[in-house]
Amino acid sequence: MKNIIIINGPNLNLLGKRQPEIYGHKDFDNFLIDLKTKFQNFNITYYQSNIEGEIIDKLHEVGFDIDGIVLNAAAYTHTSIGIGDAVASIASPVIEVHISNTYAREDFRHKSYISPNAKAIILGFGLKSYELALSSFE
Repeated sequence: MKNIIIINGPNLNLLGKRQPEIYGHKDFDNFLIDLKTKFQNFNITYYQSNIEGEIIDKLHEVGFDIDGIVLNAAAYTHTSIGIGDAVASIASPVIEVHISNTYAREDFRHKSYISPNAKAIILGFGLKSYELALSSFE
């Protein structure tokens, strides 16, 4: 059984409430139950933080022992050199995920400090982006 962690960044704790026209109506806790049911061949853990340093600490903590990381750093994707450096520093493969198509949004969302060191990038498929990322580890 593969060990996979999903790490979500700032404001993703508000899924289902925040801008549902962009992010949908489902909260992540309920979605996580669906993911665990669909991907029973994985041991999926979940971590969310609104704090940049805590995300970096989590990447350092798990990034040498886990089979894969699904990372939605949210707004930190476009601002955090530190998270980008953390992804570059660890051994576990990272799939960068975004719920929305960041290239169809504001210009500042077109730059990612994570992408250069991610195994792949999946964006614009809503919460299905997480399913696609998990499928890549099968």
